[in-house]
Amino acid sequence: MKRILITGAGSYIGTSFADYLQKWPERYQTDTVDMIGDGWESKSFRGHDTVFHVAGIAHADSGRISQARAKLYYDVNTRLTIRTAMKAKREGVRQFIFMSSAIVYGDSAPIGRQKRITRNTPVSPANCYGDSKVRAERGLQKLEDERFRVVILRPPMIYGPGSKGNYPLLAKLAQKLPAFPYVDNCRSMLYIGNLTEFVRLMIEHDERGIFWPQNAEYSNTSRLVQMIAAAHGKRILLVPGCTLPLRIMGLAVGKVNKAFGNLTYDQALSHYREEYRITGLKESVRLTERAGSRKQ
Repeated sequence: MKRILITGAGSYIGTSFADYLQKWPERYQTDTVDMIGDGWESKSFRGHDTVFHVAGIAHADSGRISQARAKLYYDVNTRLTIRTAMKAKREGVRQFIFMSSAIVYGDSAPIGRQKRITRNTPVSPANCYGDSKVRAERGLQKLEDERFRVVILRPPMIYGPGSKGNYPLLAKLAQKLPAFPYVDNCRSMLYIGNLTEFVRLMIEHDERGIFWPQNAEYSNTSRLVQMIAAAHGKRILLVPGCTLPLRIMGLAVGKVNKAFGNLTYDQALSHYREEYRITGLKESVRLTERAGSRKQ
């Protein structure tokens, strides 16, 4: 049996992963530790095969941020991550899985421009949030040796039942608006069910290295809104001719480019020896919206 310690109580990804592994109670045992405060330091990591580190401060800012907020990013996303890994290594944990992000490559390309990330694309964080992730990655890599294997995951936008971020906003718009602007953009995304299967495989195969999991299909923001509306039995009209106005708006409002800009991983980056993309895009939207409807 594999014993997994999830660092970050109540986190969306950590909770989703623990719930997913309940399918195999004879193969996996999960424990969770709250990383707020210093109490976690007194908890023993011994006897665990893997630490899945999901504790962190999410990027929810736009524009300039305060020095206090910047410090929090580095304290939690960088220093806490490295301290946790050092404790895991010291107490005999064999594998450490870190949730990094596509944000290490900077922001999305603005509307009308492409951004395709390949294996040779260098990290280029655009803000202190991204930089805090890059510094955490580098600190973890220095700790790695044959007895301590480090997995770094750089997923794109994660969505699914109960997720936060851009997807719930698009879902609200899809259910309220009769029409939505059509923009020819392309984005990588990752359904939570595909992510949890990928993490399971990382543990099952005792992996190490940097990985870029994503859905097998790219997403278009406008078509995604249309899919969400369809999941609720609603039709939404996609209006062409909005690219230029949105491009101009994006110069002043960063969230416009975040929604309609371009950011994709080359699909070759995301292939793995076993198939983890167990749910396609259309089905993932249906499952996400069905779960949301049950909660309403």
